[in-house]
Amino acid sequence: MTTVDETYEPDRAARLLRTERDALIPLLRAAPDDAYAVRTCCPGWTVRHLLAHCGAALTRVVESRFEEGVYSPESNERDIAERADWSNSRVVDELERGMTEAGPAIAAAKGRLDGVALGEWVHAGDVREAWGKPGAYGGEGLVDVLPLLGQFSRGAHAASSLSLHADVDGWDEPVILGVADGKRPPARYIGDAPTLVRLVAGRPLTGTRYELAGAAEKELCLFG
Repeated sequence: MTTVDETYEPDRAARLLRTERDALIPLLRAAPDDAYAVRTCCPGWTVRHLLAHCGAALTRVVESRFEEGVYSPESNERDIAERADWSNSRVVDELERGMTEAGPAIAAAKGRLDGVALGEWVHAGDVREAWGKPGAYGGEGLVDVLPLLGQFSRGAHAASSLSLHADVDGWDEPVILGVADGKRPPARYIGDAPTLVRLVAGRPLTGTRYELAGAAEKELCLFG
């Protein structure tokens, strides 16, 4: 059994990036160029598009470039277009550098940029899913992902304010998402951690098994 430690740690999101870097980058380096053209669950995006977005997002953190409209769909598409003539290797280079160098800035932001690290980790799962690799939305990073999701869900920037009590397989304490408002009892989830991530990240649920009571699936998405 594993404990979900909800104590806020400034370095948690940075540690998550480092953990995922060490797992993801070798996978990307070993992939043939045609694998980067595979479509992902993100509408309109191939693996290459997704990785270009991820690298750009982290470069913005490293360089403190947060102009108006940053991380909007339009901004994301511009970032991808700016990297259209890059080699796949260069796209991965930027991503690796960002996953290494963005950590201190994310830690210094004291929670305000934790959503960036979570998004990068979810997108790493999107790549594994697109390539049919094991471990999508799971792995060693979950020990940091679950408490980060709880903290993120209670922030003003989260897309949903629904309260959810999640009994996660293999974890000896529940994961609590959102804040109960007294008007509606918390929803209840029973299932594994990767499926919970799929639910809150709005990812495909085909082939999963879980129990959900008190809420519709679409109400659980934390990312707008």
